[in-house]
Amino acid sequence: MNRNNEVSELIDVENAFYIGNYQTCINECNKISKASLEKDIFMYRSYIAQHKYRVVLDEIKPSNDTPLLALRYLAEYMSNSARKEAIVSIFDEKFQGDINELHVVWIIVGAIIYCNEETYETAMKVLVGNFNLECLSLHMHCLLKMSRVDLAKQVATTMQEKDDDATLTQLSQAWLNIQIGGEKLQDAFFIFQDLCDKFSPTLLLLNGQAVCYIGQQKYDDAEQVLRECLNRDPNNYDTLINLLALSQQRDKSSSQFSRYLAQILDDHKGSSLVAAYNKRQAEFDRLVLQFGPSNSKPIDEIVA
Repeated sequence: MNRNNEVSELIDVENAFYIGNYQTCINECNKISKASLEKDIFMYRSYIAQHKYRVVLDEIKPSNDTPLLALRYLAEYMSNSARKEAIVSIFDEKFQGDINELHVVWIIVGAIIYCNEETYETAMKVLVGNFNLECLSLHMHCLLKMSRVDLAKQVATTMQEKDDDATLTQLSQAWLNIQIGGEKLQDAFFIFQDLCDKFSPTLLLLNGQAVCYIGQQKYDDAEQVLRECLNRDPNNYDTLINLLALSQQRDKSSSQFSRYLAQILDDHKGSSLVAAYNKRQAEFDRLVLQFGPSNSKPIDEIVA
């Protein structure tokens, strides 16, 4: 395989991964016969994105001395809640040294884990100064989570200067446009549509379009797109979240909202929404006990 073919194939692998076409990414990786660390990174990350953690844990041993070990830790973190604290500590220690000497996958995985922990400032400390496109995209993600659109715009400009046509740059611009809202929602929609036309519609891209529709109050269009997503994967987390948001706008009886919430609570126990819901539910129960009536007798007994 000559160098140009290898670069071209890796671009196909990267693009498939970033638009959420994980099985295609794996298939493209399997077509590349030459050993490649970058190929393996995207392949194992695709398995993790598909929740096929056992594949990663079986093939990347704890004794692995390559940057792939970072992906084993990510698979452990995602699949075993009891290991989360230990995995975070491993990355805390890893980043005590010179971060610039680490392979970029350590930085990316560390930032992803910190984002999952909602410690966005810690993630940004790891990412700052790294001009890898994915590191910049993750940096923007952190800023958007912290509602710092002003700073996110600066990161977007840096990404555009580095590679304006890159799929990841386009996606990041779309996410920024969604956060800005207003007329920018239509710009975001067109980005998702262009990527659908260039590659293929994926759940990631279709959900992006649905979010744009919801923001524009085009609820019928949003529902049509989300129904297509459900047909592709009836348990996709992003689809269910967007249906939850849509049902709040359309279902006055709240029956659909309750069904989607129940599905998320049952099937996505490790998600941030479920964690937040359970925390608030526990807080509500505590307040009920604290401020509830001290007299538990029936009202007729009290009156009598």
